[in-house]
Amino acid sequence: MDTIKLVINHVYDFVSEKEILQQADNATAANKALHDGTRAGNDFLGWVNLPSSVTEDFIRDIEDTATALRTRCDVVVVVGIGGSYLGAKAVIDALSNSFDWLQHERKDPVILYAGNNIGEDYLHELTEYLKKRQFGIINISKSGTTTEPAIAFRLLKDLLVGKVGKEEACRRIVAITDASKGALRTLAGTEGYKTFVIPDDVGGRYSVLTPVGLLPIAVAGINIRELLRGAKDMEEATGAITSYEVNLPAIYAAIRNELYRKGKKIEILANYNPKLHYFAEWWKQLYGESEGKEGKGIFPAAVDFTTDLHSMGQWIQEGERTIFETVLSVKEPKENVKIPHDEANLDGLNFLKGKRVDEVNKMAELGTLIAHVDGGVPNILIEIPKLSEYYIGQLIYFFEKACGISGYMLDVNPFNQPGVEAYKRNMFALLEKPGYEAETKAIKERL
Repeated sequence: MDTIKLVINHVYDFVSEKEILQQADNATAANKALHDGTRAGNDFLGWVNLPSSVTEDFIRDIEDTATALRTRCDVVVVVGIGGSYLGAKAVIDALSNSFDWLQHERKDPVILYAGNNIGEDYLHELTEYLKKRQFGIINISKSGTTTEPAIAFRLLKDLLVGKVGKEEACRRIVAITDASKGALRTLAGTEGYKTFVIPDDVGGRYSVLTPVGLLPIAVAGINIRELLRGAKDMEEATGAITSYEVNLPAIYAAIRNELYRKGKKIEILANYNPKLHYFAEWWKQLYGESEGKEGKGIFPAAVDFTTDLHSMGQWIQEGERTIFETVLSVKEPKENVKIPHDEANLDGLNFLKGKRVDEVNKMAELGTLIAHVDGGVPNILIEIPKLSEYYIGQLIYFFEKACGISGYMLDVNPFNQPGVEAYKRNMFALLEKPGYEAETKAIKERL
């Protein structure tokens, strides 16, 4: 079976091959630490051997639960925020029809998302849409008290119970939560919801290959066995004793850190396939939350090409030279569309007649890469043979492994996120949440 490829020759004008090889010991030690748990964050390393540890019984349980929801529901709402929805949406969007939600005759439920914002209009419009649909809910929260998903679930549960009754609603709600504690675990036990566990040793941004991602992905009709197989093969190819020269995540991590050391503070993940837009959103959380701490970290950004070449292209080409690009390139699209001949040729495109649209896209990709490198932007290329469950599984694990290695090379804990609590404390103080009286008084004096 083929594998994703890492092409790095377009960074040599900025980071030499010798400098990359000099990072071998550092990157190899970081990779080994992910397996032996000898560094910070070692209580959140459950994702490292996750693909190879999944059992047949576990997969069947996910598939059976997905079938039950698919049988009962035209729409399934995934309630969660951050890693509780981004991984699932990344995979579903990458592997589904781009106009999936417009299909009238369908075998798979429409997958919608809630709890990832506090938009009142969004929640109103969602509930109005669901009033006319047979829907179910996958509620994903370790605690059950995170503000955004808790508000959404309260609204959706109330609507569902009112629509189909409490007994049927309980059959259409699945809770993915802590094994033994928390508000959602308590509620699930009281109401009798089907439940899955978020492993204690897997953080949200690394959780796509747990029930957090696998259940919504299976409900969408996507083959989770192939997704896991791809991840497992990448796990095996990047083990603790894998040599640096063939360990793709270690090489990628080393290059990123060398570029950062040379002043390249922003990494732009670029793709030329619109199906990968939300994969980039998942990647942004993975790297931003893992590395952005202690005054350090590469800022993760993303663009969709060629679309954003007509908006961000000027800045990337000639703006401040603090950036580098990582390009996701899909070698072979699923479909074959050729450009037709036009007798009038008013658009001047007859020179392209008979060519595949993807050939034009690939030449835009190559031309952009050359232009950006000439303009002082290092480019790393990741080639994906095609968009399939297997290769997306490989890509997920590749980026997870590289993120852990890169964080350790940066000398931060890539598995905590202390900074995300600051806004919550202020929000609760402003909302006068019980227990925050002192904070409420202090923040109001500042306003």
